[in-house]
Amino acid sequence: MSTLEVNKLAPLADNGTVTLGDSGDTITIPSGATITNSGTATGFGGGKIGQVVSATNSTAQTTTSTSFVATSLAVNITPTATSSKIFIIVSCSASNNNSGDVCRHTIMRNSTPLNTGEGSSILFSSASTDIRAGVSVNYLDSPNSTSQITYALGHRTGGAATSEINKNSFTGSIIAMEVLA
Repeated sequence: MSTLEVNKLAPLADNGTVTLGDSGDTITIPSGATITNSGTATGFGGGKIGQVVSATNSTAQTTTSTSFVATSLAVNITPTATSSKIFIIVSCSASNNNSGDVCRHTIMRNSTPLNTGEGSSILFSSASTDIRAGVSVNYLDSPNSTSQITYALGHRTGGAATSEINKNSFTGSIIAMEVLA
């Protein structure tokens, strides 16, 4: 094994490219070594998970609004790059108090509904106070930001009912994952 010690590698030609190794070669970075990138790194493949934040909430929350209302089932995440996407997954229970009415659910970014097609709509055929349904809402967001973002479950009614999540202390969960470009 040979050791080459230099302060800087510069290309011989004017194309600005330095190639380390040939196709199929393996370049190894030893454990404990750090590579610092001050420019743009390309060719590493995207889709890696940069960070994951999650929260749970078992507080029952109701609304009679026909517009989406953010619940406290929420997380804060700060993307590391404007090119990152955020994948949000929410799971909770829902109920309402009016037969034939609909509870609707969506993901909200900083109090703005994202999937306006509504991620979940549940029609209750009975107004029994004991009926609950499971809710699962997922959304892949492209916030184009490196500022802190609050993602929350939003809910609303179809107009004649009270929409409720986490009835009887059911614990809902929310997960936000940063997907690197």
